[in-house]
Amino acid sequence: MKPSEFPELNTALTAVRQAAGVCRSVQASMDPDALEKKDRSPVTVADFAGQALICRQLQLAYPNDAVIGEEGADELRKPEGVSFLELVHRECVTVCGKCSVGEVCDWIDRGSQQNYCSRFWTLDPIDGTKGFLRNDQYAISLALIIDGEIAIGVLGCPNLPVDSNEPEGARGVLAWGVAGRGSWMVPLDAAESMPVKLNVTGTQQVTASRFCESVESGHSSHDWSGKIASALGITREPFRIDSQCKYFAVARGDADIYLRLPTRKGYQEKIWDHAGGVILVEEAGGCVTDIHGVLPRFNHGRTLSANEGMVVTNGQFHQAVVGAVGACAPA
Repeated sequence: MKPSEFPELNTALTAVRQAAGVCRSVQASMDPDALEKKDRSPVTVADFAGQALICRQLQLAYPNDAVIGEEGADELRKPEGVSFLELVHRECVTVCGKCSVGEVCDWIDRGSQQNYCSRFWTLDPIDGTKGFLRNDQYAISLALIIDGEIAIGVLGCPNLPVDSNEPEGARGVLAWGVAGRGSWMVPLDAAESMPVKLNVTGTQQVTASRFCESVESGHSSHDWSGKIASALGITREPFRIDSQCKYFAVARGDADIYLRLPTRKGYQEKIWDHAGGVILVEEAGGCVTDIHGVLPRFNHGRTLSANEGMVVTNGQFHQAVVGAVGACAPA
């Protein structure tokens, strides 16, 4: 498919590319000891700058569209946020030229919408903060929701190998899904190249499948998933990776199953952590539900309050996996 056929997709791709460029810029200047020092300032700068640039593009193209995201600019407007704001402003200037700190804050604030409406965008300028700080995997996610359904989803994965068979080769992937038109990818550094269609694996036997899990156990219950794997007879080592890159891994066929299992009772998943990835997998031929087999519902504002956790598969044995999740659930 040609992205130029879809104006909203073109806007989203431009926005995510710009945010990915800022993330790379911040990472390149990051103190190697940042993680040891538990210094989150680089990811904070990249997070705010990425959101500012994405919201700027959306404002230019679709000024009436709401944007639901995690960040607002309140902290940056405070006296103690001045140093951060200066760094965020500097990153924005390198991309869009002359702009004021006030404009940057206003762009960021566009992403602080809370409530559901019939047409809105949801974004996560850096999904996978620990992966970002480790110079490992993270994703920029942007999706357009119309009447509660995902119409377009874009993932930028700046550190992901372009070819999963060449892990030491070129890195950086830009992927997207459009409802009814499939999922596609191009190298992040060759965005005008011919898009490659994404397809989930054809694995038919669940015993031959491979899990994709979070690197950080705090994001999903590894003990629970281990019991599920045992119940299903899965013996392959899990493919562990940060962020919504896990959705991409299933969509591209690097893994067959991704489980986002609740780590605490009552936790509500945030829509920006899933929307971009969900449509990528669905349009690549896979299946996505919550752990009870209920389709994700993006019509409840900032959270997936009608859902619990997430089960993502290639679609061949989805109900078997959902059943195992329930059977192995902690008491």
